[in-house]
Amino acid sequence: MNQPEARRFPFPSPGPVEIAEEYAELRAGCPVARVRFATGDSGWLVTRYGDVRTVLTDARFSRAAAARPDAPRMRPLLPDPSTILSMDPPEHTRLHKLVARAFGKKPIERLRPFAERITDDLLAAMERTGPPADLVSGLAMPLPVAVICQLLGVPYDDRDRFCHWADVMLSLGSHTPDQVRAARAGLARYLAGLIEAKRGRPAQEDLLDLLVAAREDGDRLSEQELVVFGVTLLIAGYHTTSSTLANGAVQLLSRPGLADRLARHPERIPPAVEEVLRYSTAGVNGGTIRVATEDVQLGGVLVRAGEAVLPAITSANRDEAVFGDAAVFDPEREHNPHLAFGLGVHYCLGSQLARLELTVAFSRLLARFPGLRLAGPVEELVCTSGVIRNLVALPVVW
Repeated sequence: MNQPEARRFPFPSPGPVEIAEEYAELRAGCPVARVRFATGDSGWLVTRYGDVRTVLTDARFSRAAAARPDAPRMRPLLPDPSTILSMDPPEHTRLHKLVARAFGKKPIERLRPFAERITDDLLAAMERTGPPADLVSGLAMPLPVAVICQLLGVPYDDRDRFCHWADVMLSLGSHTPDQVRAARAGLARYLAGLIEAKRGRPAQEDLLDLLVAAREDGDRLSEQELVVFGVTLLIAGYHTTSSTLANGAVQLLSRPGLADRLARHPERIPPAVEEVLRYSTAGVNGGTIRVATEDVQLGGVLVRAGEAVLPAITSANRDEAVFGDAAVFDPEREHNPHLAFGLGVHYCLGSQLARLELTVAFSRLLARFPGLRLAGPVEELVCTSGVIRNLVALPVVW
């Protein structure tokens, strides 16, 4: 396959909740394409569903290799090699066994009453203020932060600091590498202090307590592993859920009658959540870089050992070969094998938590505000620029 000159990546989006047009073009004619990142490094962008599945599940595409000092990267700061996100088996397998139980269906389901209570409190505050209300500051941002802080046992008054650290660490060019390192170090110091304090008092049964006590075949998490996992959880679970919630709200509220139909038939909200996940444009790049550990044929091109490969999950979730009417948001879609949570060994540990938060948020929101709708045109919404695209505000009326 003839390769044109490398394209600059990430691609600009045509609108605040729309996918870049280049993805469809590449899926049709150049499914594994050369791209150049803002760092000056280059790599292969993979856009078709089948090829993305291959990258996510084939051990020859390594996350650990992408965290090496000389690896190509998309962001100025090197990925942290000590996080589970940057590990391959067997190191990844060991950590996954130790922490997976804390993210099972039953432990996550125990968070439902807390998520419902926080959601109701946030919506009550919006109702008291009256329309127009901002769904980003009123619900989409504070709910995931509250849930993660509850998970980790973080005091309520420290949530603003958590948000600041996460914002800096997920920025794309708006903060210097030194500022990003300082944010990472500040969060790590805070979590180390939190873990130390927990050792001196009875267990509160939050996630950090479970992880401190977690053992598997005589193994346990070290102090450093606990801190790194807490940092990873905040970064992975805060902005992704927040931006997906806001993005999904735009889809639900911009289609006449849909919000009211879902409010009348709440049993239809779970499949609508799956479609929100498939359709979300929250991820600028739609995936995480891997590095090939050997030469691999992929989508008609030869990927050389040492080259970066970026599986564009956002694009895979719009692949017409897998999803009927892929460009259409269909909240009643029956066949929906989306890749929003990844696949393979790095399948998102927090997938059940994200589904719970989104289902609770949309159920409570639509039930409380009949006639809820966007306060203005979708085209006027503004997004932040970072690894995750967040709506700056989402004004709604009822």
